[in-house]
Amino acid sequence: MAIRIKSRGGESVEQMMRRFKKLCEKEGLTKDVKRKQFFEKPSERRRRAARKSTKRVPTV
Repeated sequence: MAIRIKSRGGESVEQMMRRFKKLCEKEGLTKDVKRKQFFEKPSERRRRAARKSTKRVPTV
């Protein structure tokens, strides 16, 4: 799952970094890193997953 960026003609380092950051966010890499920064108990993980699933299910 390596993200590779090739420089385009006349592209500065700042522009390459901007493209790299956008790709990381698009892949969800930044969220994953932030989530795994601290230990999360399995019960908290299940609780978070349950909250997330209730948001996806439309209420009729």
